[in-house]
Amino acid sequence: MSKVSLEGQVAVVTGAARGVGELLARKLSVRGAKVALVGLEPEALKEVSERLHSDSAYWHADVTDHEAMARVAQEVKERFGKVDIVVANAGVATGGPFVDSDPDAWRRVIEVNLIGSAVTARAFLPVLTESRGYLLQVASLAAMTPAPMMTAYCASKSGVEAYAHSLRAEVGYQGVRVGVAYLSWTDTDMVRGADQDEVMRELRQRLPWPSNKTYPLGPAVDRIVAGIERRSSHVYGQWWLRGMQGVRGYLPGVIGTVGQREMRRFADRLQGMRTGLVGAGGAADEQERTTLRN
Repeated sequence: MSKVSLEGQVAVVTGAARGVGELLARKLSVRGAKVALVGLEPEALKEVSERLHSDSAYWHADVTDHEAMARVAQEVKERFGKVDIVVANAGVATGGPFVDSDPDAWRRVIEVNLIGSAVTARAFLPVLTESRGYLLQVASLAAMTPAPMMTAYCASKSGVEAYAHSLRAEVGYQGVRVGVAYLSWTDTDMVRGADQDEVMRELRQRLPWPSNKTYPLGPAVDRIVAGIERRSSHVYGQWWLRGMQGVRGYLPGVIGTVGQREMRRFADRLQGMRTGLVGAGGAADEQERTTLRN
């Protein structure tokens, strides 16, 4: 498709306090979009909002809370008059052996990454239908490639990919376009948090090129912005990810064989691995739930 000017468009970005969401908000703002920031860290969201070049506002909300997100959708429309773009970016991760994983953290990855994305779409689809807008679901290389020590994350990202493809077929006739964005290891707090575990870091470094690299955030977000401008069905944060689509059917068998060898290599180092959510975003999510419980 030809590019759509973002000047005057209203974009909602979840998980906007840091990483992909924060930089995406800035780049959309530079192009003239009005931006609604959604996340769990109000002080960080306020700082992001104050640095944007265009009109913006922020909302403190958990994407898994349907009532909260429905309220956000209503208030965003009241504040800006419409919604043209929604980027379901909020996500968390955990790693380590499934059998030793923290059940609450494992479940939370599914809740935020998959259920939270669906809650976000459910809340905003009515206003996107009014504007014939665009929903972009942020997925991952993990949607294409199963990987040991990443069961929750791979399951959640495979889930949101399938969900978004299904949704595209449902709402396309109403003028709403749905895209899926794929990112490999990108320099964010989440990836840096995962790398703090020595085993996870070494396992990743042993992956075949080019999947063993950490890629800079800026170029990846530039590709996402270009995908939003084109209302693309598929957006690839790194150039080589497009080629993975053609071979993904073979990957479970290959990874199943190679993964067993790698797990045998690291078997005596798996005890005592951290099992909670990783990175600053994971810490914010855990803090939010602790506050609600108390």
